Amino acid sequence: MTVQTMTDTFAALRDCFTTDLAALIGEQTQHGTTPNAFIDLVEEVRDVLGSSSIGHWQDASEDLDHAAGYLTDALTSPNGDQRSLLASARAHLRDGIATAS
Repeated sequence: MTVQTMTDTFAALRDCFTTDLAALIGEQTQHGTTPNAFIDLVEEVRDVLGSSSIGHWQDASEDLDHAAGYLTDALTSPNGDQRSLLASARAHLRDGIATAS
């Protein structure tokens, strides 16, 4: 049985959401592959959407803010907490992208 590591989970989240996040701000998907680079992208999109006067973009920004917080916490938390933190981040990423679209 294979055990999925936090690095694998971050990579899966990055692979799943990077293109959609970058598209929200009109960028190419040429971002780093580290967890920190992915968090930076989430925060960049959060900031762009949050600075808008469009209500659903501001709502999406809040979801992305929560996602960035959970991703950051997952990097520094004990191993037992990482799975739930990354699951929460995934839910907020999915909701933020759906709200912004």
